[in-house]
Amino acid sequence: MSLAELQALERAHAIGTYARNPVEFVRGAGCRLWDEQGDEYLDFLAGISVLSIGHCHPRVVAAVREQAGRLLHATNLYYTEPGLRLCAALAESSLGGKVFLANSGTEAIEAAIKLVRRARPLGTVVVVEGAFHGRTYGALSATPQESKQAPFAPLVPGFVAVPKDPGALAAAVDTRTAAVLLEPIQGESGIHVLSDELLRSAREACDRTGAALVFDEIQCGMGRTGTLWAYEQTGVVPDALTSAKALGGGLPVGALVTGPALADVFQPGDHGSTFAGGPVCASAALIALELCSDPELLARVRVLGERLADGLAALPYASAVRGRGLMLAIDLVDGVSAPALARRALLEQRLVVNATGPGTIRFLPPLVVSEQDVDEALARLGELDG
Repeated sequence: MSLAELQALERAHAIGTYARNPVEFVRGAGCRLWDEQGDEYLDFLAGISVLSIGHCHPRVVAAVREQAGRLLHATNLYYTEPGLRLCAALAESSLGGKVFLANSGTEAIEAAIKLVRRARPLGTVVVVEGAFHGRTYGALSATPQESKQAPFAPLVPGFVAVPKDPGALAAAVDTRTAAVLLEPIQGESGIHVLSDELLRSAREACDRTGAALVFDEIQCGMGRTGTLWAYEQTGVVPDALTSAKALGGGLPVGALVTGPALADVFQPGDHGSTFAGGPVCASAALIALELCSDPELLARVRVLGERLADGLAALPYASAVRGRGLMLAIDLVDGVSAPALARRALLEQRLVVNATGPGTIRFLPPLVVSEQDVDEALARLGELDG
């Protein structure tokens, strides 16, 4: 169907939750996308950190095809191999406890909230300003952004928002606290790296009070920052983490991964999902996790992240660069609109990036990006005058 036909379908039949750009993508491979007219685009958003191993990775496509030809679904009332293998691989790659599989990041956060409240009934959950944990009610209640929360009040009670200050966070945690929930690098708000001091303060406060420390690695995990998990660069180990986005290799997969202390809190009937851990999505995730764990890939992420950051800093309309690895953002000089610049990058330069606010552009290229791809993206950005 043509773009115009799709736009007509959307107006007539789709609930208007998305402000889409006027481009219809029909094919992807590696770091490239093609629209319905055959024009090629360089993708530096990766489906918002989903396609870390690139579009349509051949091994993922093959695994999905093979599994889909044998078994699509059986429910979690029975055993299937791929999901349980994925649980083992996730636990062994991180915290060494156990795993609950989900279908998305927000589902993984909901599972984490239930888990910590099961462990400490009626406990509060401490979050920090600027966080984004999802759009379902529990995750939204953990997202202290007025613009997102206000239209949907009343929210789920029991969430305490504090500034990104170590002292303020420590003061908010006591024996009534079930958990501290943090993104080591806040993604949706514009790539804000939480300080190691703040993370250490959270760890110490949780150790002092018996609360759980939960890291939301939905966007910053799976190799995005140059280590498989972002916490590995901080010296702070959480009690649980959430993963999604890149975990599925392009398919919808989420996960709550626990350390040993929380591994047996949930009992049969406490939580569940019809589709989670299904054999097709889990087969894709096993490949994605293997590829994102490759030490050579992770080393390249660190090197190319520095190259991209240096190039972004040299742009005349960039006032600051933030981030780690291939999770980067630029703040724009006064008078330059991020949404307008991102739209021009798409339509004029065929470069896919994302505005996270009025003055910030986010860059999340596939981790398989090449040095030449980075230089090409910078050249295309250089063609924009701001």
